[in-house]
This record gives sequence, structure tokens and C-alpha cells, in this order.
Amino acid sequence: MIKIVFFDMDGTLIDTEKYFRRFWPKAAAAFGYEMSDEQALSMRSLGRPFAPAQLKAWFGPETDYQAIRAKRTEMMEAQFAIDGLQLRPGAVEILTELKERGIPAVVVTASPIERTERYLTEVGILQYFDRIISATQVAEGKPSPDVYLLASKEVGFPTEECLAVEDSPNGVLSAYRAGCKVVMVPDQTPADEMRPYLDGVAETLADLGKFV
Repeated sequence: MIKIVFFDMDGTLIDTEKYFRRFWPKAAAAFGYEMSDEQALSMRSLGRPFAPAQLKAWFGPETDYQAIRAKRTEMMEAQFAIDGLQLRPGAVEILTELKERGIPAVVVTASPIERTERYLTEVGILQYFDRIISATQVAEGKPSPDVYLLASKEVGFPTEECLAVEDSPNGVLSAYRAGCKVVMVPDQTPADEMRPYLDGVAETLADLGKFV
């Protein structure tokens, strides 16, 4: 029986993954590197130490991951200032439903806590969550299971009683490896290749209630 729902943020709750896909290559280009769309997609939710290692594997050992990442963040923030942040369809509906049913919700994200709180506040849903768990709090980010294992420990439920909601392959693998039930709400990547790791696929967040 599911006792709690863990939500990824980027691409799951908030429509930001398309910006990561767009601005990773632009940031890399600013340092003279060419990143393909496929490579940019593979970077979604990829945490430490995997993301720095991946850029070095593509572009060489001298690659300054932190500088490229900082440039990507700068570019994205500038675009958000123009576009504003948008919720994924069904976010408010499912969060309201879970609250009415007495099922707690927690954000489990690759993003730092400060940024997560700021984004969730801007889109008006911070109040729905009991807490935020960030991959910056663990040794290895997604797709390692560490962040979901920490989340399970923090909330006091075994992972088999936790439902993780993810949009990206790295996030799905992280939750699956931790032993969580996993539902994918696809964004930039279809669910097809991830089906062996999933307990379900939801077209939108509003459809998630049937898995809880």
C-alpha cells in the first residue's frame, strides 16, 4: 500500500526540462564544445559525480563542468524571467487530491533546495509538500538510488510503500534502484524504453491518483 508520494520537480511538476534540453548545448557552445540534442537529453536529472564525468568523457578531461553548468543556469534563469515558470498539466489537481486523501507529498529533486523552494513558490505549490529532499544532500545523485533512500529514511516509510513520480530515465532508474514504486509522466522522453522499471505510466499528473 502506498503511504507517501515522492515527486521529482523539473519536468514532472514544473515544465523546465525543455529548457535544460535547449540550454545545455548553448552553454557548452559558449565554451567551444558541441553538444547534440541526444546528449542534452541524457543530462536530465543526472547528478554528481555522473554529470561532470559525462562532460569530461564527451569533451575531454580539461572540461570545466562547473563553469558550463553555471552558464546553463544563467541562461535558463534569464529565459525564465521572460517566460515565467509553468506547471505541468494536472499538478494542482493531483496535489489537491492527495491532500484531501491524507497522503503526504515530498519533492525529491536533483536541484538544490534553495532553487527548488523558489521555483515551487513561484508556481504556487510549495504549501502542498511536507518537505524537500535534494540530491545535493547525498554522495551520488540520480540515477544512483541515494536520494530516494534518503527520502525514505527521512519520512519513515520503507521504499516499497513510497511511490516516486518521474519524467526522465535517470530519475526513473534512481527510484527503481531504491526499491520505490515508480510511475512515469513522460515529458521529453517516451516511456517505452523505461517500462521494465515502471509500475505505471500516467499521461498527465491528473491521472496519477489511480496508482495511489
